[in-house]
Amino acid sequence: MEKGTLVTGTDRTGDAADVIDHLVGIAPGSALDAIRARRPEARSQSEASYRALFEPADPAGITPTERFAVAVFVAGLHGAAEVAAFYRSRLGDGGALIEAIDAATTEAAGTGPYGRYPAGPLSREDQPGPVYRPGGDVAQRLGPRLAAAFAHLHLLVLHPRDADPASLQPLLDAGWSTTDIVTLSQIAAFLPFQIRVVAGLRVLAGQL
Repeated sequence: MEKGTLVTGTDRTGDAADVIDHLVGIAPGSALDAIRARRPEARSQSEASYRALFEPADPAGITPTERFAVAVFVAGLHGAAEVAAFYRSRLGDGGALIEAIDAATTEAAGTGPYGRYPAGPLSREDQPGPVYRPGGDVAQRLGPRLAAAFAHLHLLVLHPRDADPASLQPLLDAGWSTTDIVTLSQIAAFLPFQIRVVAGLRVLAGQL
């Protein structure tokens, strides 16, 4: 897996700005900045979540490259191109890895949510859909760990009904620990929250 040159710390945005502010383009002292300042706890907690997931003091079993690669893929599955571009920029000169992530995102794209409920009243909402597993050249360029992670993240994003304990085994087989898997799930949960906040603030900005 090609790791590239990571961009870390305050180089993220040219200063130590809040990531959501950066993604929305909120200038200090602006009307939107004042609106966000009305909920300082929500603002600080969202930034703390970002830093815990992507700039931890101890990355433990998941490298920074893997964290940002996963974020690019998850944001791409949600169709959030600008958010995906932000996380892609964190990989720096990722070369073949970035190309592989983009290829995987294109292959895995879908609408969802797909999956089946247990037999019963909710079965009318069953929706068939493709299950994604990177293969061939894409899997080779991603490496076994990211290939397994992308397959699992596709399940969480587009097949949430089908995620079960058995679906974790390929991750374990690829070298992800149980703690790593929890972190992957946290990233998969954090990205849609961040995407929705950014989208909502952009709509609000257009009304000010």
